[in-house]
Amino acid sequence: MNTHLKRKIAFALSMGVVTTGIVSFVLIALNLGFSEKFAFVWLRSWGIGYVIVIPAILMIGPRLQGKIDRLIP
Repeated sequence: MNTHLKRKIAFALSMGVVTTGIVSFVLIALNLGFSEKFAFVWLRSWGIGYVIVIPAILMIGPRLQGKIDRLIP
């Protein structure tokens, strides 16, 4: 595996952790509030979101990047 591909995968994994963590935290806080269940519900939602978003980033990301590259030379 070349360095460029490793960097892209590392970026996708890192960005997935950050974005799913932030989005799930905010949505759970807004919808559930900071109750005693908050930490459990947030971590569960974060895990589910991460498992969904990483394949999406890895599959959709390159195609979207290609389209953007064509639109903005």
